[in-house]
Amino acid sequence: MKNYTKYLLATLFFTCLVACENFFEPIDENRLDFEYVSGDPESAEGLLLQGYSRLVDQYSFTEAATDDAVNNQLNNGFKRMALGELNAQFNPTSRWNNYQNVFFLNRFLEIVNAGEIVWNRDEVISDLFNKRLKGEALALRALHHFYVLQAHAGVGTSGELLGVPYFTEFIASDGDFNTPRLPFRETVDAILNDFDEALTLLPTDYGLSESNLDPIYADFTGDRFLQYDVANGSRYNLRITGRIVKALKARVALFAASPAYLNDQALYQTALDNAIEVLELNGGLGGLNPNGLEFYLSESNVSEAIFRGNIEGPNSSIEARMFPPSVNGRGEINPSQNFVDAFPMADGTPIEESMAYDPQNPFSNRDPRLQKFVVVNASSFGGGTINTGFGGGIDRLDSIPERSTTTGYYLKKLLRPDVRINNDNTTVDQRHFDVYFRYTELFLIFAEAANELLGPDTPAANGITAKQVIEAIRVRAEISNPSEYLNSITSREDMRQLIRNERRLELSFEGHRFWDLRRWQAPLNETIRGNFFDGNSYIEIPSVEARNYPAHANYLPIPNDEVFKFPAIEQNSGW
Repeated sequence: MKNYTKYLLATLFFTCLVACENFFEPIDENRLDFEYVSGDPESAEGLLLQGYSRLVDQYSFTEAATDDAVNNQLNNGFKRMALGELNAQFNPTSRWNNYQNVFFLNRFLEIVNAGEIVWNRDEVISDLFNKRLKGEALALRALHHFYVLQAHAGVGTSGELLGVPYFTEFIASDGDFNTPRLPFRETVDAILNDFDEALTLLPTDYGLSESNLDPIYADFTGDRFLQYDVANGSRYNLRITGRIVKALKARVALFAASPAYLNDQALYQTALDNAIEVLELNGGLGGLNPNGLEFYLSESNVSEAIFRGNIEGPNSSIEARMFPPSVNGRGEINPSQNFVDAFPMADGTPIEESMAYDPQNPFSNRDPRLQKFVVVNASSFGGGTINTGFGGGIDRLDSIPERSTTTGYYLKKLLRPDVRINNDNTTVDQRHFDVYFRYTELFLIFAEAANELLGPDTPAANGITAKQVIEAIRVRAEISNPSEYLNSITSREDMRQLIRNERRLELSFEGHRFWDLRRWQAPLNETIRGNFFDGNSYIEIPSVEARNYPAHANYLPIPNDEVFKFPAIEQNSGW
């Protein structure tokens, strides 16, 4: 996608063209109008490319609003909402503004459906572009609606489980936005329908060879293959594909099937079927990426991502936020003792069930992922040794407000340990990339859906069980003899808890925990605990930060200004 950045920058001026008053300012007289956009391929595609903004990557750090971490910045929005400030006027997790992207995409779809754009002088190539770009737009429209649904679905004041408004047409700035929320199931169906239509238009992947074209493009062989490749070649990698759409369908279906929503077996089946399709394309269980656990350590690990953004130029911005203060970071995210306790022993046994766990030697003989993801006391990291207790200096717990750890831990996951932030303000930067969906999540979707439908040991259609997936993930994590503990898990209920814990660890600090707790109807008000080494022993800190969510916070509010302006939009109960 070599022209992606150029197009996106070139089309920023379109942000005044669409939607209601609170989204945009009036258009400047000097700016290009829709008549021009409808006839100019590059400008029209700029509308589509707006759909690639606001994609949710792994750097949101919403974990500071969960039991996994605290943020040491006093004004951090996720900290404030967790401490009791969450309301319909203040909600840092709101995604209502994703509707902006929807309106860009709807305007683009109007142009595409009208056949007003000549994408190429070759009529066949132009038609191929038209189909593929329409597929992208439909898939992105579904994805942005899902983002809004995930953040704002809930039981309304009427007592009905509601989704969100689903917009399939462009609405001008002076149009009627007073659109009621659909029932939850209807919203999910609309999202899945858009995904299904997109699948009839998109290739599985870009850059396919002539010998493995999708059935819908089977006629493009021989001399015609060159026409296909112009519209669907590898130059469009990173744009949305059929493979990505199927993965997203699995994510949406699992979300909707969850206990907080429909608890629906048919949707678990949809999640399972789509996960199987994508995983089989990638080699099945053998396709579990051996480098997927620490995919962020090198830009060469991009194969873990089903859907990602560009590899960025070298930088150290995330590390500057997260490194401990002795290596010139702000230590912003502090993992909790709650999270650390979720890591089992080296043999996979939970610490509360293991006779080998020693609270005075708490990091010994533990799951190797703990030391990979968390800077614990006496860790070597970022060019220094980090002591969070006795002898820790500025790294010591509570040493420097808003920089030193408040829990006894610093974050390691997602950071490049080969970044250096020097005392003279010079840096050794490294490259990073945004991930929107990775294969490990899809394996965990498979495991969760398979267990809910079949239990831990019954094979799914691809011959793989939920337990086998978890075993493979634990083998990659270097758990010693993982089958021994897994063999003790025989019930769907026990396997459910194990899968949820594996998801907590494997997807940690990638923005999933906040939403998972809500879809599972899990407790939101677990008090954050910490740990301090006093030079002789480890002392648990029973209350670092209390959580203060109201009982109705499982379903988050619609922004109050939207409800006031548009009375057809029903607020969620309690807000």
